[in-house]
Amino acid sequence: MRDRVGLGTGECTGGKGGGGLRYIAVMRPEPDPPSAATTPARAGEGRAALTVGMLAAAGASAEDGIWLDVIRKMDEVYNDLLQYEVALEEKNAKLEDTQQFISSVLTSMSDLLIVCSRAGVIESVNEALASLLGIDADALHGRTVFDLFADEESRQRAGRLFAEQDGGGVEDWEMLLKAANGSAIPVSLNCTPRYNGVGKMLGLVITGRPVGELRRAYQALRRAHEDLKTTQQQLIHSEKMASLGRLVAGVAHELNNPISFVYGNAVAMKRYAERLARYLAAVHGEMPRDGREALRRELRIDRLLDDLPSLIDGTVEGAERTRDIVDALKRFSATDRDERRVFDLGEVIERAVQWVGKAVGSQFEVKLELPAGIEVAGSPGQLQQVVMNLVQNAADATEKSRERRLEIAGRADGKDVVIDFRDSGPGISDDNLGKLFDPFFTTKPVGRGTGLGLAISYGIVERHGGRLSAANHPKGGALFSLRLPLAAPGGDTGGA
Repeated sequence: MRDRVGLGTGECTGGKGGGGLRYIAVMRPEPDPPSAATTPARAGEGRAALTVGMLAAAGASAEDGIWLDVIRKMDEVYNDLLQYEVALEEKNAKLEDTQQFISSVLTSMSDLLIVCSRAGVIESVNEALASLLGIDADALHGRTVFDLFADEESRQRAGRLFAEQDGGGVEDWEMLLKAANGSAIPVSLNCTPRYNGVGKMLGLVITGRPVGELRRAYQALRRAHEDLKTTQQQLIHSEKMASLGRLVAGVAHELNNPISFVYGNAVAMKRYAERLARYLAAVHGEMPRDGREALRRELRIDRLLDDLPSLIDGTVEGAERTRDIVDALKRFSATDRDERRVFDLGEVIERAVQWVGKAVGSQFEVKLELPAGIEVAGSPGQLQQVVMNLVQNAADATEKSRERRLEIAGRADGKDVVIDFRDSGPGISDDNLGKLFDPFFTTKPVGRGTGLGLAISYGIVERHGGRLSAANHPKGGALFSLRLPLAAPGGDTGGA
């Protein structure tokens, strides 16, 4: 603390009259700069106490009290000034920190930023805009935002925006900015109004980014989506082929029955044709009537004619059955084309059970309890793949069980149909229950499963608006539930 001379009390004599001149002389300490330990308030209190003490020691009169009040007021004002100075320094420090923070954010932004007044005068821009245009940021301050556009259409659109100033913003306006070299840069701009503390509109804040970046990002996203769809279709098709390979024996057995039926009927009709040809030759020849009648009885022409219609009908039926099996096989093995039509789910389930059952063998028993006319909309081939996968998994799960059995039961539940697949296997462990539908997860030995069957089946059912779930039945065995929405009455039966 430094001392200095100020007003105080005292007396001196002089002059011809020998009169005395009263004065006040006070030694007032000059304060050190305020610190954390010494606040302005404490410094002021010290000065006031020192002044009062000195005046009291000097035996001040009533006049001196007036000066004491003046000095006290001066100290109070000085104290307030010090407090204001400290508060101002703190606010200045906060303001500098805020300015540095805002500046760092603006510099780090990759998007373009323009802050302008109501008249379109540029007040601030960020480095991203200056770098894109190839113009120094300071050189853009004070120019109008209209100078930044490369074509008249962009300037007119910006002019309409400033002319309206209705407080609304715009989004994704594609406009052309003019670079320093004169080239036009397509950008997508967003604009929002800027207000002061009392709600008065001060101007506009414009943000955006080059359209080229957005287009490249969109094209990359679209390519990734297309690649993902292609990969998904390839996985589904691969799983179909793997399933088909396991079911070759069952499919061959399914085809063998109608083909054998057609072959047997064809052999019988060939013999009948030979007998008919022999009889017709006798009819058109010179054989007497008695001879022809004897030949007719010998060749059993009447029985032949009675048997021909049933042979022809059986042959047609066998051919149609073969055609249906081949058609179903083609639909199942064909690449997914998002076919959508109304069909009977019961028929699809029965066909899938027949194919898998023939491939697995007679030891595996399947019991069907399905309501009639389960009509759903979607792809029969895809849903047949789902059912075949569930039946095949049940056959594999019961391979070491004493009794190999699968019960398939269907029921209506509001606007949905629920098909339950319950097997007689050991069930699903708690550790595996939550991972059953994960891609490439399998509990089968190497070479027996790809780990994609249930994952693909889950996706197919979801795309059909349904749900596939797995649990353990209270009485033992695994329980898979397939829920699908029923087709609306009079639904479209054509492919989509």
